[in-house]
Amino acid sequence: MRRLSALLSGLLVSVSLVIVSPVSPAAAAATASTATPAAGPIDWAPCPQFPDVECGTLTVPIDWNDPAAGTFGVGVARRKATDQAARIGVLVLGAGGPGGSGVNLVLGSPHTFSPELLRRFDVVGLDPRGTNRSHPVVCSTELLRQAPDPLLKSQADFDRALAYNERLRADCRARTGPLFDHVDSLSTAADLDAFRAALGEERLTYWGGSYGTLLGQLYAERYPHRVRASTLDSTMDHSLGTRAFMDTETWAAQDAFDEFVAWCARDERCLQHGRDVRAFWRNLLARADRGELGELTASELIGAAVGHFYDPANWLPFSQLLAELDAGRAPSPDALALTTGLPAHPAAQAQGQEQQGQAQEVSRYPFQIFCLDFRLPVRDYREFAGHMRRQARIAPDMRYSPLSLGPVVSCLGQPDPIPNPQHRLKVRTGTPVLVVNALHDPATTYPWALSIARQLGRSGRLLTYEGWGHIGYGRGDCVTAATDAYLLSRTVPARGARCPAVPPAENPPAENRTLRELVTPLPGTPGWGLNR
Repeated sequence: MRRLSALLSGLLVSVSLVIVSPVSPAAAAATASTATPAAGPIDWAPCPQFPDVECGTLTVPIDWNDPAAGTFGVGVARRKATDQAARIGVLVLGAGGPGGSGVNLVLGSPHTFSPELLRRFDVVGLDPRGTNRSHPVVCSTELLRQAPDPLLKSQADFDRALAYNERLRADCRARTGPLFDHVDSLSTAADLDAFRAALGEERLTYWGGSYGTLLGQLYAERYPHRVRASTLDSTMDHSLGTRAFMDTETWAAQDAFDEFVAWCARDERCLQHGRDVRAFWRNLLARADRGELGELTASELIGAAVGHFYDPANWLPFSQLLAELDAGRAPSPDALALTTGLPAHPAAQAQGQEQQGQAQEVSRYPFQIFCLDFRLPVRDYREFAGHMRRQARIAPDMRYSPLSLGPVVSCLGQPDPIPNPQHRLKVRTGTPVLVVNALHDPATTYPWALSIARQLGRSGRLLTYEGWGHIGYGRGDCVTAATDAYLLSRTVPARGARCPAVPPAENPPAENRTLRELVTPLPGTPGWGLNR
């Protein structure tokens, strides 16, 4: 708790130092919140292989600030309420990523959300622009495969990363078309309001998970009178600059590792039970640094740890992976599948498709969304090295988090201005926005939830899950019931409400795992993805 207090103190300072584009957040908000032109009607038809769900396409402008510049289609889906007489309205499901699929969330909703939500709501979702069924950003598979190592070690490495990112942006823009520069979440918020209008709804009820919480924040900020209720489950913090973003992500990785160590100390199923787990781990990293773990690098091992920490049900498999590596046995591909959250570098995209037997000329690359939502500049290698030294102090066992390193390196050199620069939230909704977060989330770290709750003020309420992992819904009756009560009847939890941790079961319910996979859908890489 002392480490958390110290981090929060630093976060308050770092937030004030956030670097934004020359176009101020206020100016961007004013531009985006102008009256949106009406989108075309949706021609609904049964979804392929899901006849009980309707799929369609919503036509919207490429650039909401210049509707005459062209249009494209946004993929949408709707599962009608099972009890139309008791129907409340529509419940929008916002997937994470960037790159998650709201359509897939609707398709999988009977396995992930409570029967009462499906009884009372038309469950709807859209694929954010630039992803999946909504004109995905595509780039050369071969160029993605050439991405440099994000662990930069010199100014020459830094310069190569800048040059590579410039080549990649040019290639993706040429292959994707003009939408490439308009895949920010602020534009997707305008798409969502056009979807609302096409559905004939006055207001929306929203549940967003992981990166989908940013869409929920922006929608509530720009269209507060259109919000009936909104849940931000495992929330992003769109107010952070480079240092604050990297520090909080790295703190979360170390905190998640500390919780794994504590589990090993109390649970005899851990194969390292009774041993000095920290010394064991550091020895494995040192062996990886020396090339003694085959082709497995230390950065891949760190990525495997963070990936497994997305769900405490993965603690035992992670313990087994460490035992196999220590014994000199090659781990199974499945054991190493959970490698990173956000991509260590763009090559993860091409590799992900090759793992599915889809090697081809182009691959989808939705991470451009992040680069248009967050400006996290680093001037040169000297500044980068300073960040890395600080990460090592924050996380003496983990060194850093791939979730702090990958986004910063992948977006180096992104031209200014970006369309959706960071800013502090200014939300004034009739019903307080519900923020749900695990105390030990390795991705959307708990300090982010505390920060968002402060920014929301009276228009927000924080529900803390005192356990582990990413995405709170489905982690025990307390969190799920509180979220359902809020979405159904707008019953807001008491201030300071907390739900007790639920220890991981030996055989966790399949539906709980399914929701987290749908929200963070790239195979093998929780937190960032493309359509499965």
